Amino acid sequence: MLLGCIGDDFTGSSDLANTLAKQGMRTVQYTGVPDAPAAPDVEAGVVALKSRSIPAAEAIALSLKALDWLKAQGCRQFLFKYCSTFDSTDEGNIGPVAEALAAALGEDAVIFCPVFPATGRTLVHGHLFVADRLLSESGMQHHPLTPMTDPDIRRVLARQVKGSVGHVSYAEVAKGAAAVEAALQRESGAGRGLIVVDALSDADLMTIGEAAASRKLVTGGSGIAMGLPANFRKAGLISGASSGWQGQGEGRTAAVCGSCSVMTQKQVAAHRQTSPAFEIDADKVISGELTAQAVADWCLAQQGLPLAYSSADPARVRAVQERHGKEKAAAALESFFADLARCLVAGGVTRLISAGGETSGAVVEGLKLGTLEIGPEIDPGVPAMRAGPGLVIALKSGNFGAEDFFAKAARRLEGQA
Repeated sequence: MLLGCIGDDFTGSSDLANTLAKQGMRTVQYTGVPDAPAAPDVEAGVVALKSRSIPAAEAIALSLKALDWLKAQGCRQFLFKYCSTFDSTDEGNIGPVAEALAAALGEDAVIFCPVFPATGRTLVHGHLFVADRLLSESGMQHHPLTPMTDPDIRRVLARQVKGSVGHVSYAEVAKGAAAVEAALQRESGAGRGLIVVDALSDADLMTIGEAAASRKLVTGGSGIAMGLPANFRKAGLISGASSGWQGQGEGRTAAVCGSCSVMTQKQVAAHRQTSPAFEIDADKVISGELTAQAVADWCLAQQGLPLAYSSADPARVRAVQERHGKEKAAAALESFFADLARCLVAGGVTRLISAGGETSGAVVEGLKLGTLEIGPEIDPGVPAMRAGPGLVIALKSGNFGAEDFFAKAARRLEGQA
């Protein structure tokens, strides 16, 4: 294994795996830290953790355990992947985990670059944009677990870490890899070892990747991985062999959705125009009035592509949290979606689509999925994946995908173009 990656959630990890596979690396995603060695032909391994919203100390411990396993696989470079909207609180977990990984690897200049231009995430003057809106005006300010109200990633990171935060400007990135490398050395030499790097385009990410060739640790969204495979290719270390991924022709398809993002709500609304959809009432889930088996039975009785969703606007989400408590509501819905995934697969679903980071984490854990083989891209950042001989899945981050994502994912999982 050449590149060892640690993702702080399951959808983001599949996004990263998709990026690396598109750049020609034989990539496998692992759910949690494996208890056995990787296959010898794996060039990039992505250990997907559910560590974004847990206490920082637990996130650090999990991430260091993943790092130890990846080091044992012979990795030459490591990547810590977080969301392209830098989802975190003032307590972490991005900064604390990155500092712990840097300390374990002896790295004194760590890149922070959440940029993913294909989905509208860009960074300039240290400020993160989603399309033409600052992060704090993009809808992410209403996120139920990690509301992002400050678009200056330098300030956000500084509130999370013990070390000092540096910055490489877009003007420096535009001058090329040598200029970026010099800027990284300048910031590190001045004691600012946690370095936010601006980028606006895929070309900028390729430049940053080239400048990071000698760095043991890089952090960012999946876009930052774009330029890393080229360094291994230049050294003649990448085979370029195809994975031979195939879709699942037999069985049924179903979709589940717990994301409340703006884009996911548009996707749910579009899907409801043409296909069966069941709105999951959070109050009834928490009270036990609505069971996962009942929703699964409804899905299995439908024709076409049934969708079971709990997506709602921020006001409704806050109302549920106020009635039951944020942690209790989140735990109840995650447990519900884990049970629902099990019931659907037991009922004959072989193509499963999941939207939302926490929801997808619950689905993956509920089904006890271990190794995910990366297939073709459905939409930017979302690959089709094979979870076993009779199951293919798609795990979508909340804001990713076009409005027709659910229908498109169903076709791709079946093996259609």
